[in-house]
Amino acid sequence: MAAPALVALAHGSRDPRSAATIKALVDEVRRMRPDLRIEQAFLELSRPSFETTVDRLVKAGHDEIVVVPLLLTEAYHAKVDVPQAIAEGMQRHEGLKVRATSVLGLESAFLEVLDLRMREALKDARVRELDALVLAAAGSSDALANQSVARLARVWGSRHKLPVTAAFASAAPPAAGEAVRAFRNQGKRHIAVASLFLAPGFLPDRAKELALEAGAVAVSDPLGAHPEVARTILARYAVGAVELVPV
Repeated sequence: MAAPALVALAHGSRDPRSAATIKALVDEVRRMRPDLRIEQAFLELSRPSFETTVDRLVKAGHDEIVVVPLLLTEAYHAKVDVPQAIAEGMQRHEGLKVRATSVLGLESAFLEVLDLRMREALKDARVRELDALVLAAAGSSDALANQSVARLARVWGSRHKLPVTAAFASAAPPAAGEAVRAFRNQGKRHIAVASLFLAPGFLPDRAKELALEAGAVAVSDPLGAHPEVARTILARYAVGAVELVPV
C-alpha cells in the first residue's frame, strides 16, 4: 500500500521569487524522502493551484493526500482557505481522503535559521555588537497569530540577551520601521531586523525598506529552503499520515 502523497500548500505570490523559493524548499523535502510523492501547490496567485495538484495526484492513482500548509501562523488562511480548498477537492473526487496537518508554525528550531540568515546579513554591516533586535513578520487581523510571533521574538531575544520587538508588515502595529525608530529613540543605534517570512515577496521587501530607512544596520533574508524547514514539513506529514489510518 503506497504512502499518502504529500502536498506542501503555500499561499502564493505575484513575486516569482516566492514560487521559486517554495519549489527549492519542496525539492529539499524530496531529497530527504525520495520514497514519497511530494508536490507543491498554491492557494492563489501562483501555479500550480491546489485543485490542479489534487487532480494530478488522483489521476496518478493516489487516493490519500496529506496537506502541509506552509504558513507560519494559525490565521485566516489556515482556518478558512485551507479547509475550503480541501473540501472542494474531496467533493470533486469520490473516495479521496485528504488530511490537513497543523501549519508549519513557529518552531523554536527556526531560531537557528533566523540566526544563520542574520549572520549572513551582518557580514557587510561592520557592526561588532548589536543593541537590539526586531522580528518582522507578515502580521494578521488575528490577535492570537500576532501573539505567537511576539512570543517567538521574546525567546529569540532572550537567547541573545538583547531587547527585541515583534513587528508586522500588515494588519497590526508596529511596522518594522516604527520598531526600529522606537529603539533608536531609546538611544540604541545598532539594530538588526530578522525577516520571519518563508519566502521573498512584497511584504518582506516592504518591511526591509522601512527598516533600513529607519536606521537598521541589517535586515536578514526570509527563512527560505533551509533543511530545518524541510524537516518540519516532514514532521507535520508524519502526524497527518498516521491520522489517515482508520481506527
